[in-house]
Amino acid sequence: MWRSAIVFAALAPGCLSAQQDPADGIRAILARVSEEAEVFRAHAPSMLAEETLVQRALKIPRRFLPRIGHPKPEYRTREIISEYGFSSFRESPNVLHEFRQVVMVDGKPVSSREEARHTLALGMRSEDDRVKKRMLERFEKYGLTGAATDFGQVLLLFGRRQLDNYDFRLDGESRIGADEAIILAFKQRGGQGSVLIFEGRKAMHLPLEGRLWVRRPDFRPLRVELISVRKEGETEIRDEAGVDYTVNAQGVPAPASVVHRQFAGSTLVVENVFRYSPFRVFSVDAEIKFQ
Repeated sequence: MWRSAIVFAALAPGCLSAQQDPADGIRAILARVSEEAEVFRAHAPSMLAEETLVQRALKIPRRFLPRIGHPKPEYRTREIISEYGFSSFRESPNVLHEFRQVVMVDGKPVSSREEARHTLALGMRSEDDRVKKRMLERFEKYGLTGAATDFGQVLLLFGRRQLDNYDFRLDGESRIGADEAIILAFKQRGGQGSVLIFEGRKAMHLPLEGRLWVRRPDFRPLRVELISVRKEGETEIRDEAGVDYTVNAQGVPAPASVVHRQFAGSTLVVENVFRYSPFRVFSVDAEIKFQ
């Protein structure tokens, strides 16, 4: 198996063919994707966007009422709009996390966008981890069901130092909008997954597998799909997510949307749809200044 230290293969972008060694094509793709992941890592702490989360969650009855047959599931819909960005804790400076400052909940204002943006930006730059942890706790208090976090930065799964954690294989071609895409399937070899799932007060890091979509002919990352399965008693819990990436005005890859679904057996438990405005680069002095 190739290692992440292998340099970019002598393969022209987009020139995958039946005559070429698939391993060369995979190396070429991962070289470009890891380069984009490092660009994201370098710039993400200085970017902000507006996030709109629409959650559709299964209503759980307060007590069991015997019924004939299987009633149709009922769902509750929530919408939360936040200012959104990335930062890290002093105790783990190389690990990026998502941070939010809520603006609106189910159509009701919580704070102004300017105030939320300013608070978020200052919190992200704070050297005090307690400030950042309070931001995470405040978001949890809005009572979202199965709120999945840390999807926006999943591109970092494919940083240069992380590539050896996964096995890759070519998995066909398709399209995303107007773009032709090459697909790589990947599976984690071991260790902790990078996606954090909250179940009440319980946090779980789950092993991952999925697919990486890159644009033909330049191998720019377009989408990361994740799948994680675990057992709770006799029930299989399955989490699926798709993160679409675009490039902002500064040429930095950034999430455009995330769709996360959790199933218990064949029943949809929760669906989280995140959408992002174009990310902007900021600096913090006495006020936020976008560049």
